[in-house]
Amino acid sequence: MGAKEEVLTLHVTITGWVQGVGYRYWTLQQAQTRQLSGWVRNRRDGSVEALFSGRRDAVEAMIAACRHGPYSAQVDDVVSAPADAPQHPGFEMLPTP
Repeated sequence: MGAKEEVLTLHVTITGWVQGVGYRYWTLQQAQTRQLSGWVRNRRDGSVEALFSGRRDAVEAMIAACRHGPYSAQVDDVVSAPADAPQHPGFEMLPTP
């Protein structure tokens, strides 16, 4: 498997003005366009949490896109950490825990 085909899975927390601005819907669309698996959800503390899994280049591009988000968002920080791959393929929106 080449470097671009290497699978990367990251757990991500996005902080800033990221709720009530369509961030989860934007993330869903962006992740599906990049053929990533995982999920996105709001957190009660006002952040957005996501799990991205797929080709390394696609996950890295998704993280870079998250630093800007949709037009109405104001992203302060994006923190990522290695994680286990999701059990199912595809990308979904989850309810707030």
